[in-house]
Amino acid sequence: MNECASVRALQARQKRAAWVADQIVPYEPRMRAWLSRWRVSPEDADELLQDAYCRIALLESLDHIDRPVPYFFSIVRNLLARRHRRQRIVSFELIAEVDAFQDHPSHDIEDQTSDRLVYEKIIALIDRLPPKCRQIIRLRKLEDWPQKQIAAHLQISEKTVECQIRLGLRAIREAWDKQEAQARNRSDGRFQAGAKIR
Repeated sequence: MNECASVRALQARQKRAAWVADQIVPYEPRMRAWLSRWRVSPEDADELLQDAYCRIALLESLDHIDRPVPYFFSIVRNLLARRHRRQRIVSFELIAEVDAFQDHPSHDIEDQTSDRLVYEKIIALIDRLPPKCRQIIRLRKLEDWPQKQIAAHLQISEKTVECQIRLGLRAIREAWDKQEAQARNRSDGRFQAGAKIR
């Protein structure tokens, strides 16, 4: 690398660092608070934020980023969603936020498709719940109604609302686990069949 190229690279790094310090770092406490709400440990939050900063650092240009904070926040949310999927932990509350994700040129098309498919799968599971349970889950988890408001709207007790939410989420998780197991079994069967053909 010649001297001019080295100077340009250094200037680009300095510009990027100044942009991050000005546009992102002041909002980091809010992001940490959001991660804490999802019971992410401080150590894991450090790791997620570091990964997000690394993704910013690898971008060739920052010119396409119109809204820095939502952009960075969406990176953190995607990283957290991936981590949950890798751990095979289905956090319904987290997945329900997938509809708030905005498609962005920085996101791989495979990631966007995967997030939408997961969300659609959760919605399909909700639709299979009994009518009252389904209505309560949709109001609480998708429309973010408080339990007290749901109880008043449906003229039932808050305890009933709480019970229906607990039963609904359990049914969703069990149905999810069953579908995942069936998918793994089909995948294993195809692999074994392929091995026999060879």
